[in-house]
Amino acid sequence: MVERASPLGSDFRPGSYGDFANGAEVTILEIDRAGIVEATAWPGQEKALCEALASACNLRLSAGSGNGAANREGVCAFNIGPGRFLVSGPRETLAGQLESAVPDTIGTVTDLSHGRTVLGIEGPKAEWVLAKLFALDFASAAFPVHSGCATAHHEIAVQIQRRGEKRFELYVSRSFARSFANTLRRAAEDVGYTIK
Repeated sequence: MVERASPLGSDFRPGSYGDFANGAEVTILEIDRAGIVEATAWPGQEKALCEALASACNLRLSAGSGNGAANREGVCAFNIGPGRFLVSGPRETLAGQLESAVPDTIGTVTDLSHGRTVLGIEGPKAEWVLAKLFALDFASAAFPVHSGCATAHHEIAVQIQRRGEKRFELYVSRSFARSFANTLRRAAEDVGYTIK
């Protein structure tokens, strides 16, 4: 099978950068998600979509804004709009699995695996760095673990999910991934960062 090349290119090299005299306070990394899928419910079918996703992926989801979930196998999902979920996982078969689980009467399933890149940022200053780029409250009370949202930085659409107390994953279009990764790096320069 052909290996997918990273769109981040040679700009994204492991090492420590910025002002890390007191240690790097965030880590930035590219996360390999073999399957990235958007599932959207037809009007009035939001609850049925949540049930189908829960059954197919062993996730506890509700149709409320911003909620999300993750399972032990590494599959996670979060709400990115009314009746819309972004679902990702470690297997390329995820799209086929969800297409089988979500009948045409409930909604649609779109495989985005080839068109998205996932960047991770973690560390004690992760919230602070993200707050420089997005007008969102990243405090854990307002943005709890597994919750997510769809937003944008200038014209670049970004879906963000909190995956741990000090860890976030950011989904961006592959065509903008290098530009956005450089923006994220610049935002982290004054706290020091490590690329893994």
